Amino acid sequence: MAELKVGILFGGISEEHPVSVKSAQEVARHLDTGKYEPVWIGITQDGAWKLCDGPDAGWESGRPVVLGPGRSLLVLEDGKYESFELDVVLPVLHGKLGEDGAVQGLLELSGIPYAGCDVQSSALCMDKSLAYVVVRSAGIETPDFRILSKGEDIDPEAFDYPVFVKPARSGSSFGVSKVTSGDELAGAVATAAQYDDKVLVEGAVVGSEVGCAVLGNGSDLFVGEVDRIALSHGFFRIHQEDSPESGSENSTPIVPADIPAETAARVRETAKAIYRALGCRGLARVDMFLKADGTVALNEVNTMPGLTSYSRYPRMMAAAGVSLGEVLDRVLALAVSGR
Repeated sequence: MAELKVGILFGGISEEHPVSVKSAQEVARHLDTGKYEPVWIGITQDGAWKLCDGPDAGWESGRPVVLGPGRSLLVLEDGKYESFELDVVLPVLHGKLGEDGAVQGLLELSGIPYAGCDVQSSALCMDKSLAYVVVRSAGIETPDFRILSKGEDIDPEAFDYPVFVKPARSGSSFGVSKVTSGDELAGAVATAAQYDDKVLVEGAVVGSEVGCAVLGNGSDLFVGEVDRIALSHGFFRIHQEDSPESGSENSTPIVPADIPAETAARVRETAKAIYRALGCRGLARVDMFLKADGTVALNEVNTMPGLTSYSRYPRMMAAAGVSLGEVLDRVLALAVSGR
């Protein structure tokens, strides 16, 4: 069987650039090169696309490339170009212009099949306020929230504290603050606005943070073991540590989650319902709150979850007996088949 030529996009211009590079390095360690011919395309923090040998040090010096029509990749050099076709693209990109539908739209225009969520579901999940509206309409609980527009006057007395202030369209807890009094609100809004001009003020949900790694399309979904984030203090701020590989100062992921089997089953079914309501495909990580009364509420959905050595998605899948290599096989097969 001929090897599939897989374009692997990584890096990007968002604040999650370093995480994307680490995710790509983990993909490089687990991708079966007997089945796939990887074509590594790194995107620098200033937006230049580079054809390189892999996501290791020095990849930014690769040759400039652009996507062309008819599934082609154009390699530019000395005023000339050469082109070759890609069979499928795996966009290992996190955050803005990676998970928000932008690169997915570019791939649609180029006619190249790609792994993961499509334009619509990527954009929907990236905007937490829109995701909440859709998920609520499906009968699933979400946090109460209010949208603040750029330059809008804020009345601190309008909120019951504590609240969480966050960019509507960002990831990995960048720009997120927990606010316990009205005196802190303006500063938290200013912090969130550094990442997005649409800011959410969310009512705090009292409960444990749990998550599900979901794999598949439509009715054919596989869910890894549920995890629970055990917090010693503060709130969960994934990828904010100086050296996340060595652990977090305030959180420990417990996989499988230390919750009753019946509760875990309810969490998994809620994750699948959220995934389907938002139109996700391929893979996504669904983060939720498990309340004391057993109710499950949405926190957020990551349409290209971190795939690093310390990331939640591969850890939950591994606990269910599915390696990262198997995950990659499945999402690429779904992308190529179009099912």
